[in-house]
Amino acid sequence: MSVSRIVVSALLGCLGTVGAVAQSNPNNSATNPYYGSVQAVAATPGVKQLSLDDAMRMGIENNLALTEARENQKTAQAQASQTLNLLLPNLDVTGSTGIQQFNLEAQGFRPGLLSSFASVVPPSEAANFPFLVKVDLTQGQANLSQTLFNWAGWDLYRAMKSSAKSAYYNAQSSRGLVILNVGTIYLQTLADGAQLDYARSLMKTDETLLYQAVEEHKAGTAANLDELRARVQYQTQQLAVINAENTLEKDEITLKREIGMDPKQQIQLTDAVPFADLSALSIEDARREAYGSRQDYQSMLQQIRTGELERKAAKHERFPTLNFKGNYGVTGITGGPFHGTFVAAGSIDLPIFQEGKFRGDRDVAEAQLESFQAQLADLRNKIDQQLRDSLLDLQTAADLVRVARSNVDLSTTALEQSTDRFQAGVDDNLPVVQAQSTLAQAQAQYVSSVRQFNQAKLGLARNLGIVDTQYKTYLQGGVPPAVKSKQTDQPQGGR
Repeated sequence: MSVSRIVVSALLGCLGTVGAVAQSNPNNSATNPYYGSVQAVAATPGVKQLSLDDAMRMGIENNLALTEARENQKTAQAQASQTLNLLLPNLDVTGSTGIQQFNLEAQGFRPGLLSSFASVVPPSEAANFPFLVKVDLTQGQANLSQTLFNWAGWDLYRAMKSSAKSAYYNAQSSRGLVILNVGTIYLQTLADGAQLDYARSLMKTDETLLYQAVEEHKAGTAANLDELRARVQYQTQQLAVINAENTLEKDEITLKREIGMDPKQQIQLTDAVPFADLSALSIEDARREAYGSRQDYQSMLQQIRTGELERKAAKHERFPTLNFKGNYGVTGITGGPFHGTFVAAGSIDLPIFQEGKFRGDRDVAEAQLESFQAQLADLRNKIDQQLRDSLLDLQTAADLVRVARSNVDLSTTALEQSTDRFQAGVDDNLPVVQAQSTLAQAQAQYVSSVRQFNQAKLGLARNLGIVDTQYKTYLQGGVPPAVKSKQTDQPQGGR
């Protein structure tokens, strides 16, 4: 390899490094709330030890998307409560006192009627009888009203309860996605740290080889080309170290952003996640697990239930509504005697001439239900595809790890032999440079393959719907929990 080719390669490496540094972080909370958080944990002096469990806990507490999902769940529960209140008894108590003026003529008392009350109103006073009177009236009253029978209203209440359950499962699904995202960036940051350690180790080796090449050139036992080659290799590795440090710092910022930690806080990840095999899982068992545990699947089932109840409510709008209204109270002149008053009345409301509205409501409800059913059928196919993809990714990533590990061992042996030959003066440093480049690539591939394997395990747990409770089991290998044989019970709108 000529000196010019070595220099050109180094320049290309510099340009590639600068391009990588100039790229902006795509993890933007403005476009994806899962990359944001609602509050920042205040920074503390020194380096904070951050375990995987701590990162998951902080992500669940502070992540923006999960916070929004929880608020949506509260809204759905509040709407269900509002609907229920329409079917419950309504009791209110009122009281009033004050001067009121009445127009007796407006109430039907005409001057001609006064003769009928001659025993009470003498003729001498009838001519001056006041038809506008003022009274100081005090009254208290308790009012009761209740819808005794409203079939459509009852259906709507049950539909709102199902909608609240759907919102609960949506929040749980968001929780799982937060766990997946935090786990992914945590693994990526661990991989960045390993890449940086490898790059620094190679740079120290290059520094030693550069020193040896310079001394041999001074002694006249090596050509100037060996020194130039060693210097270019050392500076190229310096660029790799700088780029690795930048990548690590940016991914640490992303991690802190997702879990609500102050970006100024210095952190050190304490959990190392090495390669650990996971017991095989058949596609049939995976589907049963997903149908019983996936929150988006359970949410869709609740949406279908909501659609069915809304369709029933549209059908039952034609039925009469039975209501009751009543009150009891006392009324009298202030300071004088009071008399009890009461009303007890029932009513039946029978809708007539509203057939157009009823048919429209029915058609809308049926269209919505058919849409939910189509989405469920698509979701089943989506779950099957995701599970098959995850199982393939898991197997492929495991094979990649084994091959990459073998490549690291072989490249390490090749570098050791090339270094021994160079130090013994048998060969120049070109084989050493080539062996170092091969080892650097092998180490990078190994770190990347281990990260991909662990992310594939998290992805499988996510597609099974258990990543928020079983992420450690899947990362550490072993036997996954027993597969569910039936669907879990539905919570009543939340925990």
